[in-house]
This record gives sequence, structure tokens and C-alpha cells, in this order.
Amino acid sequence: MILSRWNTMQIHEEIEQCRDELISLRRDFHQHPELGFEEHRTAKIVETYLQALGLETERMATTGVVAVLEGELPGPTLMLRTDMDGLPIQEENDIPYASENPGVMHACGHDAHMAMLLMAARILVNRREDIRGSIKFVFQPNEEIAGAIYMVEEGVLEKPKVDAVLGIHVWTSLESGKIGITAGAVMGGLDVFKLTIFGRGGHTGLPEKAIDPILAAANLIQTTQMIQTREISNLKSTLIMFGKIAGGTKSNIIPDSVELEGSIRFIYKGGPDSVEQPTERFIRIAEQVCATHRCTCEINIEHENTPLINDPAMVEVAKSAAREVFTEESSLVDNISIASEDFSEFSERVPGVFMFLGAGNHLKETDFPHHNPRFNIDEDVLTNGVAMYVRAALHYFNRGREEKRR
Repeated sequence: MILSRWNTMQIHEEIEQCRDELISLRRDFHQHPELGFEEHRTAKIVETYLQALGLETERMATTGVVAVLEGELPGPTLMLRTDMDGLPIQEENDIPYASENPGVMHACGHDAHMAMLLMAARILVNRREDIRGSIKFVFQPNEEIAGAIYMVEEGVLEKPKVDAVLGIHVWTSLESGKIGITAGAVMGGLDVFKLTIFGRGGHTGLPEKAIDPILAAANLIQTTQMIQTREISNLKSTLIMFGKIAGGTKSNIIPDSVELEGSIRFIYKGGPDSVEQPTERFIRIAEQVCATHRCTCEINIEHENTPLINDPAMVEVAKSAAREVFTEESSLVDNISIASEDFSEFSERVPGVFMFLGAGNHLKETDFPHHNPRFNIDEDVLTNGVAMYVRAALHYFNRGREEKRR
């Protein structure tokens, strides 16, 4: 064990003493959610808190907040990152801290992430002597729509240059008391598509005089599903989902066009140079199905996220910390999801690890899925999240010291 037992127990006691403040912060964020790049109140609270700790703050990407804690000795820079934005969802939880902003909700746990990182900053500023380098605290806006790249473009990985990055996500599909830390690909890449099928409108009593885009859309939705089962290996997880279909004005009118929206997810390196090429296959089939129905189509693709890949060395740092935070060996599990996370923009450029903190508890009704209007978390896990930030950071810097000794 790198950290002494005395130091480990002291950290635990300090975090426990901050439990009420930690929960209060999380509930305040939950009660006042803001959408991506609109996190103005949220950013102000984060700034004020960090400044009260004696840290200088900097704004990036409009509402993003960055602060750097310099240790007593020179060394590498570790970035601890959290997200800030809520979702356009009307909350259905009957709780005293339910969202006060109509149609906006923290339905993905970003409120918890911010509270945990703020509390970790509070603990770490009193441990400069244990930090052989610097810690960059990053509060990122607009995670739900790929906001990380804006921070990268504005230089978040520079001045000081970031050498490694660590992130935590509460996960309600994982039981409270467990933490998922896995090397390799742990979250999927994401391409979002908008597709318009153009036909020729007419009367439903005379369909032969029209060109029906609705029939083409129905065929397209079904036919593209063959990609993930007939064209790409089942060992390479691929998911094509349609989330929106719109067209027509009346039951007896064949419309001129139909609009479709959805997502393509994959947990391997995608793109035109990959063997799998899920998005390119989707475009090919969509165009050919439309041609078969005498329709044309217009396809717009937004490449939102690349697959999130955990660095093996950083995974070992995180696991070392987890063995101190979680007393049961069974608490440390593998966890992989084809959902996407723009943390990948950071971990694609520097070694990183992204962890899943179990927050699901059926008795507390915190096992609803993410992005659900009933989403909530087991607040008892928040202290473990803080401890993982703190101990993983200290293990990272101690690891560097051990390597130099060798």
C-alpha cells in the first residue's frame, strides 16, 4: 500500500465530515438544472466554491470552469473532469429537491459528479505535500451534445500540459457499493443521423399516382437492422436505433416527405478507414432502399463521440484506489456500455480512465435508467465517489515517485 493506513483513515474521516455539504451541493444542482452551454448559475456556484478554496478559476467554452492546484513539488499534471449539463426532460420524481426548471432535469447524474469533484478539490487542497505535480479540475459543459471538443480546442489540455485524465460516472444499472473499472473500450462511439426521404404526395385512394415516402421509411428502418446482424460480426457490438419519425398531415394524404432521426453506436474504432464501417453501410442501404421505392433521400451525419478507451496503466491506478475505498473484493467489477461519453475526446489524446460508480438501489427507487424522468441516485455512494477522486489522484502521483525510485 503506497499511502499509510493513518493517511487513508484520515481521508475517510474528512470525507465523512463533509457528507452533509456534499449532499446539499448535489441537491442544489439537481434542483436547478441547466442545459448545455446554458449552465450560467451552475458555473457561478462552481467558481465561487473553488475560489473559496484559494484556487484561481478560468472560464472555457462559455460556461466551463477550470482550476489548477499546484503541489509542493514539480511533476506531471493530472486532470479530474466532471460534466455540468442537464437534459430536456420533465422530472417525475416526488422529492423535495425536484427540478424547479420546467422541462429540464439532471437525469444523468451530472449533479452528483459536480458535487463529488468539488468536495474532492476541498480535500486535495489540504494535501499539497502529497501532490508531486498539479491537478487540473475541469467542469465541462454540454456533455450530452459533445461539449468536450470545445474545451480541447480552447486548450484545456495545455497550460499546464495534461499528462493523464480521470473521470467518474454514477451508474444506476450498477448496484450501490460496486465500482466498474475496465481496461480497453468501455463506452461506444456515436454518430447521429438525420434523414429525409422525398417522394411525391397524393391521395391515399390513388397511391399509384404518388410516390410513398412512408413505405420507404418503414422498409428502411427494418432493412438497416441487417447491418448489425448480417454485415458486422456479433463480436463487434453495433447498435442502430431510430428515435424519431415524422411525416404527413392527414390520414388520407400521402406526404411529400418523411423525416427520420436516430443514432449509430459502436464499441470499436469506426470511420471510413475501419473494417466495420457501420455509418458508411447505413448510408449505402438507405440510399438503395429509397431508390427501390423511387424516392430520393438526404442524409446528414454528425460524428459526436469516438469510443472511450481506458488506458491499462491508468486502470491500475484506479484499481489501487478502489481497493482502499471498497473493502469487499467483489465490489470491483467490469463494466462496459455501448452508450457514449465525450470524455473520449480527452482520453483519446492523453492516457485516461473512466469509472462507473454503482448508484442503483431498488429499495430507494434509484434503479431507473439514465435519461428517464424518474432517474435518481443513491446518495450514500457520493462519499465513495469523492474518495475515488482523492485516492486515485494521490496514487497517481505516488506511482510516479515509485517509478523514479526504480
